Amino acid sequence: MGVSPLQQFARRSFTFIGSRYASTSIQADRLKVKVDHRNSPPSETEQPNLRFGHTFSDHMLKIAWKDGQGWGAPQIVPYGNLSLSPAAPALHYAVECFEGVKAYRGDDGRVRVFRPLENMRRMSNSCKVSMLPDFDQEEVLKCIKELLRVDRNWVPSAPDCSLYIRPTVIGTEPHLGVNASGEALLYVITCPVGPYFKDGGFKPVRLLADPKYVRAWPGGLGASKLGSNYGPTIAPQKEAEALGCTQILWLFGPDEQITEVGTMNMFMFWINKNNERELITPPLNGLILPGVTRRSLLELAEQWGECKVREGEFTMNDILEAKAENRLMEMFGAGTACVVSPIGSILYRGEVIEIPTMDTGAHMARKCFKELTDIQFGRVPHPWAMDIDE
Repeated sequence: MGVSPLQQFARRSFTFIGSRYASTSIQADRLKVKVDHRNSPPSETEQPNLRFGHTFSDHMLKIAWKDGQGWGAPQIVPYGNLSLSPAAPALHYAVECFEGVKAYRGDDGRVRVFRPLENMRRMSNSCKVSMLPDFDQEEVLKCIKELLRVDRNWVPSAPDCSLYIRPTVIGTEPHLGVNASGEALLYVITCPVGPYFKDGGFKPVRLLADPKYVRAWPGGLGASKLGSNYGPTIAPQKEAEALGCTQILWLFGPDEQITEVGTMNMFMFWINKNNERELITPPLNGLILPGVTRRSLLELAEQWGECKVREGEFTMNDILEAKAENRLMEMFGAGTACVVSPIGSILYRGEVIEIPTMDTGAHMARKCFKELTDIQFGRVPHPWAMDIDE
């Protein structure tokens, strides 16, 4: 099969001249720690009711960078506001990127982080396309592990709860102008979060598929985790909610390719036109984020050997045709926040398309959810779960 122009673009690498973006000077052994446990973590009875991103742990990690000087000494300090120039390019030109990782407390009481080095690699790529300084991924990860050890009591113990970790890099140079920032700040904050499914169930969601909304396009930066990819999605999301939908199903092009669902990667479990049971997800063609959960589910499904596993393009018409021919079995989103979110219906051109995910028992979605959370919570030993004390 030939390589499409879109895939050719996605495979291109960005090359930047000069050493200021290839810094490896972050050194975890220079880490300075100032401990101030001023707040009490939520109790086990309070943890299931925590709203995402509203409660923050006691401490944060900060590492400053300056052109010509490189990275400064990492610091763990009490959580607090940042001092930032009103001319900082992060505020004017969205010169920033971020990541989303989670730490889990297992039944054995140990705290594990799920595949954090994959997130560090992705953030490094996001820094490069934002002309922000690169960093030593392993050294930053060592600093994050120490941050988690300092605030280990903030990692929830209630079932299905976790500690969300938000690494961020922002341009901070006090200068107006669309240029690379000569100063930057890498910081990490954490927050305890409750379960994604509040009722403890596996509740299917309804999506709005409207071709007038486009999340990413060829030549853009849809494959990077930049704030500029997320802010513009808020208005379409509000329209979806007004129409009784939970998320947007992002389409692209005249053939209405499926790309992402909300902020998640999309999976479809169906019988393809070759009469094969297949788990398919859109390819990494530059339009979608290379999700860590996405990659993990693909690797697990390959190991199970229950069906064909494929990265490939599919469209709204493929979904409608498979539904009409009783070949469509399940659809679900996958991401850090929810792990797996089953899809129950799609509002498309004024018509509700029922997706039989739950009618078939959601076998694939449930298996993906269970297998991955068993690893995350340490119920199954696995190298993807990084113990913060090892």
